[in-house]
Amino acid sequence: MTDTPGTAVELTISAPHRELLDQVLDKWSLAVLNELCERPCRFNNLRRAIPTVTQKSLTATLRKLERNGIIERVLLSSRPVAVEYRITPLGKTLRPPIDVILHWATVHMPAIERARESFDAAEDGA
Repeated sequence: MTDTPGTAVELTISAPHRELLDQVLDKWSLAVLNELCERPCRFNNLRRAIPTVTQKSLTATLRKLERNGIIERVLLSSRPVAVEYRITPLGKTLRPPIDVILHWATVHMPAIERARESFDAAEDGA
């Protein structure tokens, strides 16, 4: 992929890159990261903060993020034993690029909506 004519910047997206991006940028992961960037949370706090996520999806999302080193699962020394999820230093480095993508989407949403409407109208006419 080239940025502009005359500058050859190759963007290589390998299978490990795709897998990681799929795991980190899906809708539940972004919602979990949004919560954990603010404060550590226990599982039920996350469920309340993200009411549309199922228990199964939240569990799978937390495991993916933990496996990738983005969050950590911390056992609290309380009775009964409780678990808290926290964003890791590596996970905190995701905030700036995600903010850039969200800003891009906000700025370009009107053009994207026009493109969608045009595409849908052409599909309906076909």
